[in-house]
Amino acid sequence: MVRTPLTPEERERGERLGRLLREARGGRSMADVATSAGLSAETLRKIETGRAPTPAFFTVAALARTLGLSMDEIVERCALVVV
Repeated sequence: MVRTPLTPEERERGERLGRLLREARGGRSMADVATSAGLSAETLRKIETGRAPTPAFFTVAALARTLGLSMDEIVERCALVVV
Protein backbone atom coordinates (compact mmCIF):
# COMPACT_ATOMS: atom_id res chain seq x y z
CA MET A 1 0.00 0.00 0.00
CA VAL A 2 1.37 3.38 -1.00
CA ARG A 3 0.74 6.24 1.36
CA THR A 4 0.02 9.62 -0.19
CA PRO A 5 2.48 12.35 0.78
CA LEU A 6 1.43 14.72 3.52
CA THR A 7 0.64 18.29 2.64
CA PRO A 8 2.65 21.10 4.23
CA GLU A 9 -0.43 21.93 6.32
CA GLU A 10 -0.64 18.37 7.63
CA ARG A 11 3.04 18.45 8.54
CA GLU A 12 2.53 21.76 10.37
CA ARG A 13 -0.41 20.25 12.29
CA GLY A 14 1.86 17.38 13.35
CA GLU A 15 4.48 19.86 14.54
CA ARG A 16 1.82 21.75 16.55
CA LEU A 17 0.72 18.46 18.14
CA GLY A 18 4.32 17.69 19.06
CA ARG A 19 4.80 21.12 20.66
CA LEU A 20 1.55 20.75 22.61
CA LEU A 21 2.56 17.35 23.94
CA ARG A 22 6.04 18.57 24.94
CA GLU A 23 4.50 21.53 26.78
CA ALA A 24 1.97 19.31 28.54
CA ARG A 25 4.67 16.80 29.50
CA GLY A 26 6.54 19.55 31.35
CA GLY A 27 9.18 18.07 33.64
CA ARG A 28 7.99 14.48 33.26
CA SER A 29 10.37 12.22 31.42
CA MET A 30 9.50 11.00 27.95
CA ALA A 31 9.85 7.40 29.18
CA ASP A 32 7.42 7.98 32.07
CA VAL A 33 4.75 9.55 29.86
CA ALA A 34 5.17 6.94 27.13
CA THR A 35 4.90 4.06 29.59
CA SER A 36 1.81 5.58 31.22
CA ALA A 37 0.19 5.93 27.79
CA GLY A 38 1.15 2.41 26.73
CA LEU A 39 3.60 3.58 24.06
CA SER A 40 7.30 3.26 23.49
CA ALA A 41 9.48 6.27 24.24
CA GLU A 42 10.59 6.14 20.59
CA THR A 43 7.00 6.54 19.38
CA LEU A 44 6.47 9.52 21.67
CA ARG A 45 9.77 11.04 20.53
CA LYS A 46 8.71 10.74 16.88
CA ILE A 47 5.36 12.38 17.60
CA GLU A 48 6.91 15.20 19.63
CA THR A 49 9.50 15.95 16.95
CA GLY A 50 7.01 15.83 14.08
CA ARG A 51 8.55 12.74 12.48
CA ALA A 52 5.22 10.96 13.02
CA PRO A 53 2.83 13.81 12.17
CA THR A 54 -0.30 11.65 11.89
CA PRO A 55 -0.42 9.34 14.91
CA ALA A 56 -3.38 7.00 15.33
CA PHE A 57 -6.45 8.33 17.13
CA PHE A 58 -6.05 5.92 20.05
CA THR A 59 -2.41 6.95 20.46
CA VAL A 60 -3.43 10.60 20.73
CA ALA A 61 -6.27 9.68 23.10
CA ALA A 62 -3.90 7.73 25.37
CA LEU A 63 -1.45 10.64 25.46
CA ALA A 64 -4.27 13.10 26.15
CA ARG A 65 -5.47 11.00 29.09
CA THR A 66 -1.95 10.63 30.47
CA LEU A 67 -1.16 14.35 30.13
CA GLY A 68 -4.53 15.63 31.34
CA LEU A 69 -5.47 17.17 28.00
CA SER A 70 -8.94 17.10 26.51
CA MET A 71 -9.40 15.95 22.95
CA ASP A 72 -11.22 19.25 22.31
CA GLU A 73 -8.13 21.19 23.38
CA ILE A 74 -5.93 19.11 21.10
CA VAL A 75 -8.27 19.68 18.15
CA GLU A 76 -8.45 23.43 18.79
CA ARG A 77 -4.69 23.85 19.12
CA CYS A 78 -3.72 21.52 16.28
CA ALA A 79 -6.42 22.05 13.66
CA LEU A 80 -5.43 22.87 10.11
CA VAL A 81 -5.30 26.60 9.53
CA VAL A 82 -7.30 27.50 6.43
CA VAL A 83 -6.17 30.73 4.82
